[in-house]
Amino acid sequence: MAEPHELTMLEQAAAVRAGELSPVELTEHYLRRIERFNGAVGAYLTVTGERALAEARRAQRRLREGGPLPPLLGVPLPVKDLTPVEGVRLTYGSGVFADHVADIDTRLVELLREAGTVMLGKTSTPEFGLPAYTEPGFAPPARTPYDLSRGAGGSSGGAAAAVATGLAPAAHGSDGGGSIRIPASCCGLVGLKTSRGRISNAPFADVSGLAVHGPIARTVRDTAALLDVMARQEPGEPTSLPAPDRPFLRWAEHAPGRLRIARWAEPDPAGVTVAPEVLDAYEKTSALLAELGHEVVDIAQPLAPGDRDPFTPVWAVLAALAPVAPERESELMPLTRWLRARGPAVTGVGFATAMAALQAVGRKLTEAVAPYDAVLTPTLAQLPAPVGSLRDDRDPAADFEAQIAFTPFTAPWNIAGLPSVSLPLERTGEGLPVGMMLSGRFGGEGPLLALAAQLEAARPWPLLAPDPR
Repeated sequence: MAEPHELTMLEQAAAVRAGELSPVELTEHYLRRIERFNGAVGAYLTVTGERALAEARRAQRRLREGGPLPPLLGVPLPVKDLTPVEGVRLTYGSGVFADHVADIDTRLVELLREAGTVMLGKTSTPEFGLPAYTEPGFAPPARTPYDLSRGAGGSSGGAAAAVATGLAPAAHGSDGGGSIRIPASCCGLVGLKTSRGRISNAPFADVSGLAVHGPIARTVRDTAALLDVMARQEPGEPTSLPAPDRPFLRWAEHAPGRLRIARWAEPDPAGVTVAPEVLDAYEKTSALLAELGHEVVDIAQPLAPGDRDPFTPVWAVLAALAPVAPERESELMPLTRWLRARGPAVTGVGFATAMAALQAVGRKLTEAVAPYDAVLTPTLAQLPAPVGSLRDDRDPAADFEAQIAFTPFTAPWNIAGLPSVSLPLERTGEGLPVGMMLSGRFGGEGPLLALAAQLEAARPWPLLAPDPR
């Protein structure tokens, strides 16, 4: 019989409903695994054991009472530590906020609770979610369980490490430039960046429109089911999407039909190269798509070197918005300080100009891919990076450039606001996961999930890494 953590999220929900697995038993199982393995992979910054068990007992009582049940009753899930949960420590991945406790819930946290989930804790993120690696200065780095010398990616690195190691069945993540898809690729998972406006940021706002919430999971069906829980429109959203014509889980069980799929593997930043193992995975995925009956079309990289340059001043402004007391500025990570020093130099006119330029870049990308049903690119240009190899505390500018070279394919889809999913379709000879990225039309998460599910069925991937040793 499978161990509880070996079941998918939906299998766990079904087992709880059938009385084959109690919420308390399931939660206790995860808490034991977290105690045993979290030190190796750096997945959690805060574990809410007592709270989780209390929520599990409430779920158990609800089962006994009968009546309509929420879809994920009794299933334990964590929340990324950029998102407030009332009464729980909220560090934003920064030692400056190591003792900070949130006083509100976001709407997303309320939706996860309404779905019946049990909150295991807060997953690790780098300071303010800014880098593409998860190495908070006050906590251990998040590592991929497939090779503990390598990082889990960022900024949802803790979430991905938790799911891949069996410390959670799925997880909440967020993505402003690749922060769901990067760790999904490093940890052999499905990571979905949603369309702008698909999931509410309420009660907060992202003035750039870059950052969105989304699911990280082991299977496409779990990804779709978690998206069904997360995707609820709220009044006053700056970008509004109509509800899908069917639940996303049904889309994941739907044949995609014959699609026209564009592809490219040339990065737009000048001088960036793609690892041979990544290019090999890209060609294998292209061949698989063709075998499944899709038309795969080579097109030129739509963006030119320099097109994404406005991203940097916008990112610097976002870094500068974090409410850090002046006397504690020196405690921040060097990269954070470097970005925050540049943020105030961007005037209001400069920010509006940069945002207008980003919108033009997003329009350029969207127009280039409009004739196609989906786009295939690698997720990352390189294999999972060794811990510390991207981070450069002596030269934050070099650190930032190294991150761009590692992740050249992800941020354009945030700029355009289009949905994008990383799938763990390939492995190197040493067993390292290599993610492939499929991106779709605005609001087109459903068709994208249908295609992802078809690929998963044709080339299944390992659902868990071996336990860390």
